[in-house]
Amino acid sequence: MYKVIIPKLAFKELSKIYKVNQKLIFSEIKDLEKGIFKNDKALNGKYKGKFRKRAGNYRVVYFKENDILVITIIRIAHRKEVY
Repeated sequence: MYKVIIPKLAFKELSKIYKVNQKLIFSEIKDLEKGIFKNDKALNGKYKGKFRKRAGNYRVVYFKENDILVITIIRIAHRKEVY
């Protein structure tokens, strides 16, 4: 079981999204909490070391710390503007 941290900036981005999409994003965050990383993709370039999880047309960009079970969500945004 992982501890998921959602900073204020990411939470603010999430609050601007429609409720239907919020539910989908929260279900993906719950998967992260449970340690389900299937279909997650490692990012390259300036985002190296970070991962993304798809939630419909939205992406949850997160950082996973190895030695302790903590996941910090960096950004939640539409796929057009997340990268």
